[in-house]
Amino acid sequence: MVTPVRVVVALCLVAPFVAMLWVSSYAKADPAFIGIPFFYWYQMLWVLISTALTMIAYTLFQREQRARKAARAEGGARS
Repeated sequence: MVTPVRVVVALCLVAPFVAMLWVSSYAKADPAFIGIPFFYWYQMLWVLISTALTMIAYTLFQREQRARKAARAEGGARS
């Protein structure tokens, strides 16, 4: 079942792949950051961003699963 939460989870998980596969957007040396070429610090920045997005996706998915399980249990208790 497609829900808005699952769409957000999918976007969080797909964004790093799109960013890393679009090589022409970061295949350059400038602007350098503390002497590190853009190519390298951009990729390292995406390691941190990917971690944050994965944590967000996991949290949202777990929250939705708990809510769905609680709704199922509540619906079964009424019957």
